[in-house]
Amino acid sequence: MALKIDVITLFPEFFAPFDHSIVKRAREKGLVEINVVNLRDFTTDKHRTVDDRPYGGGPGMVMRPEPLFKAIESLRTPESKVLLMAPQGEVLKQETACELKDESHLIFICGHYEGIDDRVRQALVDREISIGDYVLSNGNLAAMIVADSVIRLIPGALGHEMSTETESFSDGLLEYPQYTRPEVFRGMEVPEVLLSGNHEKIEKWRKEKSLSLTRKKRPDLLEGD
Repeated sequence: MALKIDVITLFPEFFAPFDHSIVKRAREKGLVEINVVNLRDFTTDKHRTVDDRPYGGGPGMVMRPEPLFKAIESLRTPESKVLLMAPQGEVLKQETACELKDESHLIFICGHYEGIDDRVRQALVDREISIGDYVLSNGNLAAMIVADSVIRLIPGALGHEMSTETESFSDGLLEYPQYTRPEVFRGMEVPEVLLSGNHEKIEKWRKEKSLSLTRKKRPDLLEGD
């Protein structure tokens, strides 16, 4: 059964990249169904208002609860997981994507302005996810990144089923260096072991390189070892 993804946003046109590359192929294969929902369709006034000033004062505007409740409740089923893209959420990791790919229905909430009325989070959100310790203009980019990280893990989404098993973070390490033709380019040679045809030696070299790169560039990934 295809993974169903609903994205609630103020900017549906932002999600044109879903019509390209791996995500497009996954949709064409029937592996994922993506529905982009315009939050303004769930407003009741002629101006299609989705925000208001924050109680207690302060800068900016806050997304109102009424349209969000209506939108989410129109989409949600007992199997749904509602995901809020938020700076205070858990930081996205590969294991997060692995967990989400096994769900049957994901509903993404893309915040904007100063965020959403917290009653939405309290009543309807199952999981809050951040893509890093920085602030974006809205949650659209974050939703696309999370969705892409999930979709590419669905069996059949990539051209080679082993691709996701050898990528960075799949085993807690960074991926080993990759090379292709020509063997020599501007005086730089492909490591001899990769040309040897000895799969045991190649596998050992790759593991050693993954470990050394991780120690050098992301030692935090090894802190639990």
